[in-house]
Amino acid sequence: MDYAKESLRLHYEWKGKIEVNNTVPVDSSEALSLAYTPGVAQPCLEIQKNEDLSYELTRRHNMCAVITDGTAILGLGDIGPVAGMPVMEGKCVLFKAFGGVDAFPLCVKTKDVDEFVNTVYLISGSFGGINLEDIAAPRCFEIERKLKEKCDIPIFHDDQHGTAIITLAGLTNALKVVGKKKEEVKIVTCGAGSAGTAIVKLLLTAGFKNIIMCDKIGALHVGAEGMNWAQAEMAALTNPEQKSGTLAEMLVGADVFIGTSAPGIVTTEMVKTMNRDAIIFACANPTPEIWPEDAKAGGAKIISTGRSDFPNQINNVLAFPGVFRGAFDVRASDINEAMKLAAAKALAGLIPDEELNENNIIPKAFDPRVGKAVAEAVAQAARESGVARI
Repeated sequence: MDYAKESLRLHYEWKGKIEVNNTVPVDSSEALSLAYTPGVAQPCLEIQKNEDLSYELTRRHNMCAVITDGTAILGLGDIGPVAGMPVMEGKCVLFKAFGGVDAFPLCVKTKDVDEFVNTVYLISGSFGGINLEDIAAPRCFEIERKLKEKCDIPIFHDDQHGTAIITLAGLTNALKVVGKKKEEVKIVTCGAGSAGTAIVKLLLTAGFKNIIMCDKIGALHVGAEGMNWAQAEMAALTNPEQKSGTLAEMLVGADVFIGTSAPGIVTTEMVKTMNRDAIIFACANPTPEIWPEDAKAGGAKIISTGRSDFPNQINNVLAFPGVFRGAFDVRASDINEAMKLAAAKALAGLIPDEELNENNIIPKAFDPRVGKAVAEAVAQAARESGVARI
């Protein structure tokens, strides 16, 4: 199938992928008076006295905003917020289908961080949580940090944290298959944008020790030229020996490669320089850093991509619907590191050790157990970490 051509045809036919439906009837004068005026004045007055009641008297308890500035839409780049609307609508569809979460797309026409942050903050009272989507790095890091400081509802950048959760889950199981320990493996990553940075941060939190981040400038190290402020921060947290050099040089003796960068930057010869039973997560989409057959030819044991036509797909739909479902179920004020780690552990745990193999390290997108398992783990972690409010 020509997915681009057929999808465009269907989008003309669909004229949007979501719509607003009423949950109450307005089929009589009495029903109208209860749903709207004069009856609706009373819940308004109750919320005026206690804003927390907005979660009980409106749909806010289950409503997520999916918000973009259009600067990093899929693999298309900075195409603008309005052009990003089909993606935002699609994300809303996935929230509902996989997590039972109502979501609404919002495209904000500004590249100014503070203007964007203030816009989102001013409308945050309408929602139970905010999912930031397709915002370019390093601006996305600053936007998320400032919104977390201002808002009392969960702020989650799925391109960062959803990808990180699934990567950690897959890597946890991959290490079991090859019999290696997280404290001992050498990990080399390529791509120091939103996803790559979040992956490394979560891996560090999970206890991985030896991680070298690379970008187009080569290995990130303290004092390297060409880094932005976010990359400079990561350079100080990674690369224990502060090595400099190319991606190819860093891969020598590595156990794991994780790519969130560009097509075709890893070769079979580069994989051959890695340690025995190498693990390759080549997640550039739609064309990975190295094709699975080429990685296999280099001796890789486990290969994962972002594509659905190969095993071990890193697909964010495994994480964000369940993460928000769990956060909403306990009315969490934040989605913190403990909740992300819990989500990754729950995902990894869905595959019993006896079923693990090189082609089965992560659940499939349509596994019906995923949403519930992630939601329950996230809700419990929220309670234990003190951010649950019910």
